[in-house]
Amino acid sequence: MNSISIFWPVIVQVALIYVIYLITSQRRVGAVKRGEVQAKEFLVPINEPAQSATAIRSLVNQFELPMLFIFVCFAFYLISAVNIVVLVLAWAFVISRIVHAAIHVTTNALMQRRAAFIVGFFINGLLWVYFAYRLAIA
Repeated sequence: MNSISIFWPVIVQVALIYVIYLITSQRRVGAVKRGEVQAKEFLVPINEPAQSATAIRSLVNQFELPMLFIFVCFAFYLISAVNIVVLVLAWAFVISRIVHAAIHVTTNALMQRRAAFIVGFFINGLLWVYFAYRLAIA
């Protein structure tokens, strides 16, 4: 098993962040063009239109739990503990984040979004528990 393979799910997670940045930008520019808000209102976005508000909140979410994911992936790499278990969990986490983000920036169905979050939350927790185990047996 090639330990650098752990970076592919990390790259996909980072790509997701960039996609959400683009969606946020498009929605904000669109809101200005439609006259829903003036560009200066984004300096301190108190009056954020709903569509861009959900996108920006989704973006903020990508700098919460996913940062713990990225850190643990690097940690597995550093201790040479990348294996099939780690890779499966890493890809499952990224898939859960893609689903979560897709729901957030489309329907924003709270219960579906919450379910996707909880799946990722537990997968990330499993990665950390497994990382601690690997450290303990080293």
